[in-house]
Amino acid sequence: MSPIPAGEDRRRWPANTRVAAQRLKGRAGEVGHTEGARRVLGATAADLLAAPGGARDRQLLRGAALRVYEIRDGHAFVEAEYDGYTGYVAAEALAPEGAPLPSAWVAIRETLAWEAPKARAMARARLSFGAGVTLLGATDGWAETDAGHIPLSHLSQSAVQGADPVVLAERLLGLPYLWGANGAGGIDCSGLVQEACRACGIACPGDSDQQAAELGEALPEDAPLRRGDLVFWKGHVAWVSGPDRILHANAHTMSVAHEALSGAIHRIAAAGEGPLTARRRL
Repeated sequence: MSPIPAGEDRRRWPANTRVAAQRLKGRAGEVGHTEGARRVLGATAADLLAAPGGARDRQLLRGAALRVYEIRDGHAFVEAEYDGYTGYVAAEALAPEGAPLPSAWVAIRETLAWEAPKARAMARARLSFGAGVTLLGATDGWAETDAGHIPLSHLSQSAVQGADPVVLAERLLGLPYLWGANGAGGIDCSGLVQEACRACGIACPGDSDQQAAELGEALPEDAPLRRGDLVFWKGHVAWVSGPDRILHANAHTMSVAHEALSGAIHRIAAAGEGPLTARRRL
């Protein structure tokens, strides 16, 4: 990566040692600058990596709009349009140039895309809540999409699928915990917050430290909590789903689950991971 100025977040710094976003001209060193090219993620999901072949920072779902600044040695250096998260994805995960943005989104925990509009057809792909597809037509309760045939009842033709993020997060109850993931094969705590916010039309960064700094308004320690608030520990976040009740993707049950807030506070403190660090209201 190019040197990152003090105060800038690597995860939102679209520059490496060769190329940088045009808006960083004069700040990213002696590299080429470009506006990049808009591309869409065509794979069912892709890991967003800190470096080519490196660790997963986050996960992108099918249909994600990206700004591609460079393709080199099988990896694309990209910036996600939704939240500005920057990193590398496998170049083969990109849809062909000119592919349209999605016109429908998966509205249930998970669906399959079938080869034909019938239950006994072969499944072509497994798609997670929030993944995007392009509608090509519809007949007899089936949507024909660029991913395959999907039951119409499994899709929303609006990216905004509701107003209560907890209701939307609850669609993922039981999904396995997977660090850095946003729903394909699993999900982590900040992924659960981001995907529920996204489905409510709420701008939301990808990681819990960013969410604790940016989402909504801070609440005083003695303020009563209500459904839809967020509570944070160091490295963890949970939805408040009711009185003394939270919903979170967690490594205790290794799943998306409800838990008593008082019990979670005690359990996490007993494990040496500290107290609540923030409360936020959207």
